[in-house]
Amino acid sequence: MTWLRTFGEVVRSGLTVEETRLEPLLALRTAAGVALVIGPALWLVSPAYAASAALGAYSAGAATFQRTWRPRKVIALGAGAGLALSTFVGYLAAGRLVTFLPLLAVWAFAAGMAWSLGSTAGIVAATTVGSMLVTITLPTSVGRALEHAGVIALGGVAQAVLILLFPIRRWGAHRDALADALAAVADYARRLRHDPTARFDPEPLMTARDAAAVTPSQARTRPPVLHGPRGLAERILPVVAALADPDVGAPAEGPGRDRARELLGAAADVLDAAARSIRRGTPAEVPPESADVLLRVDEAGEVLEGPARHAAERLVKLLVEALEIAGSGGARDKTPTPPGPASAQFLVRPTMFRLFPVVVRAVRRELRRDSPVFRHAVRLAAVATLGYLIASRLPLEHGYWAPIASVMVMRPDFHRTYARAVGRLAGTLAGVALATGMVRALGPDAHVFGALAVVSAALSYTLLRTGYAYSQCFTAAYVVFLLGMGGQAWEQTVPERVVLTLLGGALAMLAYVVFPAWETPRLPGRLADWLAANGRYAAAVLRSYAEPTQEHRADMRRALLASREARAAWQEAYDQAKQEPVGPRGLTSREAEEAQEALKGLDRAAMLMESHVPRADSRFAPEAERFAEALEADTARAAVDVREHRNPDWGRVEEVLHAWEGAAGDRSPVLRRGAELQKRALEDLAAAVSRTPLERDVSSAREEQRVRAAVDGEGDGSGPVHRGG
Repeated sequence: MTWLRTFGEVVRSGLTVEETRLEPLLALRTAAGVALVIGPALWLVSPAYAASAALGAYSAGAATFQRTWRPRKVIALGAGAGLALSTFVGYLAAGRLVTFLPLLAVWAFAAGMAWSLGSTAGIVAATTVGSMLVTITLPTSVGRALEHAGVIALGGVAQAVLILLFPIRRWGAHRDALADALAAVADYARRLRHDPTARFDPEPLMTARDAAAVTPSQARTRPPVLHGPRGLAERILPVVAALADPDVGAPAEGPGRDRARELLGAAADVLDAAARSIRRGTPAEVPPESADVLLRVDEAGEVLEGPARHAAERLVKLLVEALEIAGSGGARDKTPTPPGPASAQFLVRPTMFRLFPVVVRAVRRELRRDSPVFRHAVRLAAVATLGYLIASRLPLEHGYWAPIASVMVMRPDFHRTYARAVGRLAGTLAGVALATGMVRALGPDAHVFGALAVVSAALSYTLLRTGYAYSQCFTAAYVVFLLGMGGQAWEQTVPERVVLTLLGGALAMLAYVVFPAWETPRLPGRLADWLAANGRYAAAVLRSYAEPTQEHRADMRRALLASREARAAWQEAYDQAKQEPVGPRGLTSREAEEAQEALKGLDRAAMLMESHVPRADSRFAPEAERFAEALEADTARAAVDVREHRNPDWGRVEEVLHAWEGAAGDRSPVLRRGAELQKRALEDLAAAVSRTPLERDVSSAREEQRVRAAVDGEGDGSGPVHRGG
């Protein structure tokens, strides 16, 4: 993508209105926390104290809107404490550049490395850098600095108290994550009715698993409905895929296909009803015709046979559980989670007091030159200190706005950094213009400005998830009203804020050009990691056929989770690479897309086989063990080849599969057909990434792949094979 086109995409992204559900009650409660500290501080102390209190309350309130699975009150307290600490430490080093600039650089670097813990930690840490830059200009002594730090921390306490006293949708984010997972499987079932080879994006299931990890204290109060349905969605997913697939499930045409479509539609209706029940906490009705469809599987006239009949029976058993959830409003069990070993009862999330070793390990993993998080931390430290140094030499009173603008827009990736810089500038211009007009019309009145600041904070919180530019508009107005409340003349503050915001955004954008962290060169490595993880997952499924034991099932589950993590890492890198203004390095965009589809096919073949894994008392299948060893060895070696830009080879897989063809008495047609689908996916991957000595031309192999896909599509009557999802 060229730079010109990239800037066009950046501007469009920075000004896009995101369609999301507004949460006005949460915004109102958080704005009330801001008012709770501004009002008494104005009445009892001074506007300067009110401004400090507002800083803590506003920033702590904004932190609670981030996507996190910890209690919001804990996030508010943590943000308030971090803001207070940065304020006090910043004041101790203030007064001389020789002491303050090193502190600012170290603090900004640490804030950048906080992204190794996730986006919430990174965003909250960035606000502490802004707090350090602002509040060093307010106190006049160590005692006053302690007072201001305490007032800022009080803002976080106020937000936490309001969250405790007025809970709104407790466990709401966790309910949404679980409901989204069930709804995603329902959508997949509907797509399978029309496209039997549709792909499934596991991100909703990964999010639901992340949300399911709780601390021991959370486990004691978690609603019972949040404990089991995630596993239900995980078990239903491979079953609906196996039922729909013409290779291992229902036939491509005829009454069997019609019956499969009927069952898939009923499954989608039941799962949607369960999702609504969990999201709202109320019973949801399932259409009677959908329930009737499920009851007819055991009838003598059932048209499905063999593996398709087996998949249909398993699907009905699983959907009965979903029907219970939908009909009970997600309250199947009123008793709390019984006490016991944490690992046996729930996915464990470390408490705040046990996070230190987790933080150390996460930061240590990212302390390398090629890490995007490390490079972001270096950029953040350099831009914060350079911005402060430049602004301190300008004839402007509020020079700290430039580094604050830089710190708040910078992200570890190129696209979000540039989009937020555009959004912040546009929002600042609009917000400053709006607030300036109101200040001129109303005249100087600290109490009126304080009220307007609270209103602006409420609007900023309301629009926080609809787009950065629109939320920033009211954030800029909020700052103007705070400065007016403190007695600052708008004729001075408004032009300064616009100029310094422009300077800070330009520094942030320039920093990414000078010291980038492009994902494009990393694509071969990400693809190799995904290939190796997929190979281990496919081999684990095969070993569950070879020797169906509980240990092998546990290995299969661990390999599946690792495969999903590798796929998510690839997808994130691929999406970012498509938005970067750099040329392909190692993989062209077409090769990357075709390789991605091939690996999705390998993953899907393993998922189809997983749905028919035999019971523990079944006979062994030694041919599956031999194929598992060959598959794992070839994919591990091919991962190295892909990373080093060599052609992958599937010699062992082809040899074992050829020997398998001559073996007598295949006991599982699903196993044999699944192995063939896996080999086909590997061939598609080789066609996507292989190079020939003469200009690395693989068009003939790709053309053969497309012809084969078209023939397969005509064979099952569905037309060309779709590769969406």
